[in-house]
Amino acid sequence: MTFVFPSLHRLTAVAALSAVLGTAFLGGCAAMSASAPAMVSNGVLAGPNGMTLYTFDKDAAGSGKSVCNGTCATNWPPLMAAATDKASGDYSIVTRDDGKMQWAVKGKPLYYWIKDSKPGDMTGDGVNKVWQVAKP
Repeated sequence: MTFVFPSLHRLTAVAALSAVLGTAFLGGCAAMSASAPAMVSNGVLAGPNGMTLYTFDKDAAGSGKSVCNGTCATNWPPLMAAATDKASGDYSIVTRDDGKMQWAVKGKPLYYWIKDSKPGDMTGDGVNKVWQVAKP
C-alpha cells in the first residue's frame, strides 16, 4: 500500500524557503551588526569616543597609505583599525609606515586632532589649510 501526502511536499517547500530566507536574514543582520568605525555627529564624522575626525589634504585618496607619520601623527592621532577589522562600504583600511592599520573614509585616512578636548570640538578644521573635518 502506498500513501501519498500532498501537503508534505508543500511543507518541505515551505521549510526549505524558510531556511533560505532565515539564512539570508541572519547574514544581513551580521553585516548590519558590524559597527562602522565612525558615526555622524553634527554633520561630520566622529570616532567611537565621540571626537571629531579629520582628513589630511596631502593623503592621496585610494593610495592605501597615510603620509602623516612621526610628529604629524602625534598631533593628528590616526583612527586605528584592529587586525580583525574589515573594510565595508565607504570605510577602508590603510597601512601606516609602522605597519599598523588605520581607518579611511572614501580612501582618505582618518585622524583626531590633539587640541580637541571634548566631543563636538572641531578646532582642527582648516589648520594649515590642509586639515578638514571628515564628512560622511
